[in-house]
Amino acid sequence: MTWISLGSLTAWAWLLLGQGLFWRTDVRLPPRSAPPPGDWPPVAVVVPARDEAAVLPRSLPSLLAQDYPGRAEVFLVDDGSTDGTGELARSLAERHGGLPLTVDTPGEPGPGWTGKLWAVRHGMALARARTDAEYLLLTDADIAHRPDSLRELVAAARSGGLDLVSQMARLRVATRWERLIVPAFVYFFAQLYPFRRVSRPGARTAAAAGGCVLLRRDAAERAGVPESIRQAVIDDVSLARAVKRSGGRIWLGLAERVDSVRPYPGLGELWRMISRSAYAQLRHNPLLLAGTVAGLAVVYLAPPAAVLAGALGGDRVALAAGAAAWAVMAGTYAPMLRYYRQPLWTAPLLPFTALLYLLMTVDSAVQHYRGRGAAWKGRTYARPEAAP
Repeated sequence: MTWISLGSLTAWAWLLLGQGLFWRTDVRLPPRSAPPPGDWPPVAVVVPARDEAAVLPRSLPSLLAQDYPGRAEVFLVDDGSTDGTGELARSLAERHGGLPLTVDTPGEPGPGWTGKLWAVRHGMALARARTDAEYLLLTDADIAHRPDSLRELVAAARSGGLDLVSQMARLRVATRWERLIVPAFVYFFAQLYPFRRVSRPGARTAAAAGGCVLLRRDAAERAGVPESIRQAVIDDVSLARAVKRSGGRIWLGLAERVDSVRPYPGLGELWRMISRSAYAQLRHNPLLLAGTVAGLAVVYLAPPAAVLAGALGGDRVALAAGAAAWAVMAGTYAPMLRYYRQPLWTAPLLPFTALLYLLMTVDSAVQHYRGRGAAWKGRTYARPEAAP
């Protein structure tokens, strides 16, 4: 246990200083200035939606009410919904007014396509056919935008010469399980894809947050998206990689004007949300799974175990190293808790949350090998990498 605790402390020292300062939460929209009056580029907003009637009344009116100085139009793609999503969207547009809304359906996904990307493809095709949009805002049906969200996104893209600007929407944290799991979800994502590295032109790291992606249309065409990533289950990261590989400049940060309104009231809903794509993140590789489980155990579970073992067994080195690693862990988690307006005293609970994520990842692999991997809203993508 002494050596394990020392290894964990070493890992946390490196994460603190060498992983792109992932734990900082000050990466917000970069400095920007508004284009001159009359020079605001046209934008097409593409919203893929499948069985989203429960959240549309809170999200769609916020898009229709965007205070954007240029021309903008919303395209909602009703992806085979059975709950009246399309009809509800039309009635909301009639009731609230605002930006023009087009509702259309793409039919069943073609061979080798995931459902969401098939819907995005259809929405992008509609935008090309009906508008001269310079930018596409790809946003999920459960995302609510402040009135100035689109204006600030476009200003940031124009000012910085960015081809892709993405914001990690602030997720809902209302229930006990949401408070325990949701901030950690964003914390772990930032640890895997440090925002500062994502936004650095020469860095290989690339990622986006699929709930809010402003994409320059010619950059999408240059990267061949969405066709080039049609099999991707984790479509936002794949999109960012395709744009960056093709020479595009990308930016990712935390949101101030973009919020998710989807509730995850219980552990079961959160478990399914995370486990559906966890094994896909590991490329369905058993060796990567084993390494991830071992890494989570050493980095997150070993510190409290070392503190307990050191206290009971009188091993002062294990006790001190475990306590120091645990303190660094909690300290790096505190900024994310502050961003989510959660009490800082919950930071030491991160090892328990990490244990849940470890179990979710293992469950994701189990479901994959049972043929139920990446199941979402009635569709299953057990082995998307094998699609033609």
